[in-house]
Amino acid sequence: MSRQNRTDRPYDIVLFGATSFTGALTAEYLAAHAPKGLRWAIAGRSTEKLERLRERLPGGAEAGVLRADASDPDSLRALAEHARVVATTVGPYVTYGEDLVAACADAGTDYLDLCGEPEFVDLMYVRHDARARETGARLVHAAGFDSIPHDLGVYFTVRQLPEGVPLAVEGFVTADAAFSGGTFASALNQFARQREMAAAARDRRRHEPRLVGRRVSAPVGAPRFAKEVGAWALPLPTIDPQIVRRSAAALDRYGPDFRYRQYAAVRHLPVAVGGVAAVGALVAAAQVPPARRWLSGRVRPGDGPSPEKRAKSWFSLRFVGEGGGRRVCTEVSGGDPGYDETAKMLAESALCLALDDLPRTAGQVTTAVAMGDALIDRLRAAGIRFRVASAR
Repeated sequence: MSRQNRTDRPYDIVLFGATSFTGALTAEYLAAHAPKGLRWAIAGRSTEKLERLRERLPGGAEAGVLRADASDPDSLRALAEHARVVATTVGPYVTYGEDLVAACADAGTDYLDLCGEPEFVDLMYVRHDARARETGARLVHAAGFDSIPHDLGVYFTVRQLPEGVPLAVEGFVTADAAFSGGTFASALNQFARQREMAAAARDRRRHEPRLVGRRVSAPVGAPRFAKEVGAWALPLPTIDPQIVRRSAAALDRYGPDFRYRQYAAVRHLPVAVGGVAAVGALVAAAQVPPARRWLSGRVRPGDGPSPEKRAKSWFSLRFVGEGGGRRVCTEVSGGDPGYDETAKMLAESALCLALDDLPRTAGQVTTAVAMGDALIDRLRAAGIRFRVASAR
């Protein structure tokens, strides 16, 4: 199915999970920033809650309301058939996400999520990438803070470096923010599913075509003091390096031999040591079901900080790229990463897929591969900064 054949669908964009905390922020952003004539709808389990949400949206009367349930595959198929783009905030995705991916792949509908779960992304590649390529659907995971600033930040950095030479990029993340209950639940779920995650990664490697004539890697770096940013650099156990590696494998612009490493940047050594210990304790606790249930109850999906707290939150990613005798430092930065900026990124990604002139891609693709410069332009216009800090 060509994308032109989808223009007769009732909606350009449908937001599934719109009544969740992040979903509501995304709906508010779309209502405030959607161009005139955009056909969009909010979707979820409760028509009553959706209608209440629509009533408080700016210009919300223009948004449609669709009932769909993650446990009802028929409703998800109907949802996918009504939209050109479906964006979903309903996680943990490994528990609730596959039927919607399958429906979008079958219907030739572009799909976006906020998934930071490597197991889910790998499973979806194995099970639904081929079908999506047949129908023309673009399946784009990790379209929030996981992993847009990292993926597009590296893409932006690479474009400042020479072409056709080996390149190395390191990313350093700093943030002051509270992250969502959904993100916390997904992290706990991943920590408890190490075997399943490893098995899904192995299965993906068996199905992925081998890269010929080029090399890309995203090895885990060792903790160290990074003079580049004046902070202790701690390896981050997130999905972001995997997403960056897939962008590098798909795009020749990353050169014949590309390497990426990612770290959390921590100014003070005691804080760094404490952070490592805390992550280790969380991983250990996630292996014990009663402890995992107790932790899950501390920050429930759907909960979130106040607007005042979010207004004080921020993030900054510094990238150091080298290759061909050139060294460049870049930065991607913005406000509250866990909620406000994530909602902005998801909404702008949906608008980008629905409205912009983009490269012809299909199947499971990253934000850099599917949207690249067009999405950077949108995010810059929306207040997220991409800049070159220094170059030599």
